[in-house]
Amino acid sequence: MERENLANRAYTGDIDPELLDFLNQYVDSFIKWDLMRFFFNNPHTIDTVDNIARYAGRNPEAVEQELAELAVRGLLEETHMGTLVVYALSADPEIRDRLARFIQASEDRQFRIRAIYHVIKGGY
Repeated sequence: MERENLANRAYTGDIDPELLDFLNQYVDSFIKWDLMRFFFNNPHTIDTVDNIARYAGRNPEAVEQELAELAVRGLLEETHMGTLVVYALSADPEIRDRLARFIQASEDRQFRIRAIYHVIKGGY
């Protein structure tokens, strides 16, 4: 147990508290991470689960659940258009800024290693 606590501290110690909060709030799977990168790179996209899954290279069934969770958490907006459900990145400037900071931080290898550890361990 002590060894695991030391490992957790080693991987969380250098993470900016705002980025750590973002990780805890939104990034609990690699599919969500892929979807966040997709929406960051395509901020004006408004599309269906099937199309988003295709663009992200993921299984639609898995993507559907993750998109719905990101919508509940406020990162995405979910709109019902008859029988279709479409998703778009939240228009909230604060959320967009936090996403941009996360994606930019992900370019750093050390941050990425810590974030991957976070996802694997299921949060801190």
